[in-house]
Amino acid sequence: MTLLESRRVTAPVRRRGTPRLRGGGGLAGYFFVGGYAILLLAFGVFPTVYAFYLSLTNDRGQFTGINQFVKVAQDYRFVPAFTDMLLYLAMWLVVLVVLTVLVAVVLRGRMRPGLSALFRFLFYIPGALAGVASVLVWLFMLDPAVSPVSWLLDSLGLHTFAAVLTPGNLPVIFVLIAFWTGAGGWIVVMYGALNNIPDEVLEAAKMDGAGPWRTAWHIQVPMIRQWIAYMAILAFAAGTQLFVEPQLLQTASLGRVTPTWSPNQLAYVFAFQQGDFNGAAAISVFLLALGLIGAGLLVRRSDMFKVDEG
Repeated sequence: MTLLESRRVTAPVRRRGTPRLRGGGGLAGYFFVGGYAILLLAFGVFPTVYAFYLSLTNDRGQFTGINQFVKVAQDYRFVPAFTDMLLYLAMWLVVLVVLTVLVAVVLRGRMRPGLSALFRFLFYIPGALAGVASVLVWLFMLDPAVSPVSWLLDSLGLHTFAAVLTPGNLPVIFVLIAFWTGAGGWIVVMYGALNNIPDEVLEAAKMDGAGPWRTAWHIQVPMIRQWIAYMAILAFAAGTQLFVEPQLLQTASLGRVTPTWSPNQLAYVFAFQQGDFNGAAAISVFLLALGLIGAGLLVRRSDMFKVDEG
């Protein structure tokens, strides 16, 4: 039997009248995308457009240009709130990216599969808690009178709850809460990204004499940089929306934490305490612009949407 005849024999036979499958899943794809598009319009696009409208008008609906932005920028609480948030973001992104990638690399290459799965499950558990519940847990942990790690707080010179909540400690506290709550899920994501690296690439690096850390730095991290950028973008966006943690700490500390620590808190004060929804909308537009600039820089530097041409 010749090669051509063998191909004819083994070629799949299509019955008459059987339609060929073309492209995707037909209407099912439009159904799922359409549901997301409706929610995006209802809870994303329309509120954003309305916020822009409010930020450019006054309470009587009259167009005021950039007056609302100038007004909130000149408020004495504006610069401290954005300074606090930017300091928190800088610490949060560095801690998240470095420790998350480091833990994922260790779990991927230095632990047995069973033990690695156990640790990934343990890391993910705090992420199952709601934001409010996680803050309440940390309120218990940070009070030297009831904390199980009061000895550690005492060794740091923090003998009272008021001493723990001094303004200089707040960015560190919020980073700890955010990392404890959200890092476990990202460790699982980074672990999955590392699993997509072909074993042949890692074996070639090992044969070339690269140790575990050189392999991680020169091969694994560069090959998952798009996932790292994706994590950084979402973490940056979430960090700009910081509200629950400082708000609950402000309530629990009986006013020791300023009620306008973050820009979101300041917008809340403008809207619901001062009745100035236009000023609150202007602050939200400032946050939107900051988020878009940060995301654009990360996407550009990481080639996140670059398509390999094969």
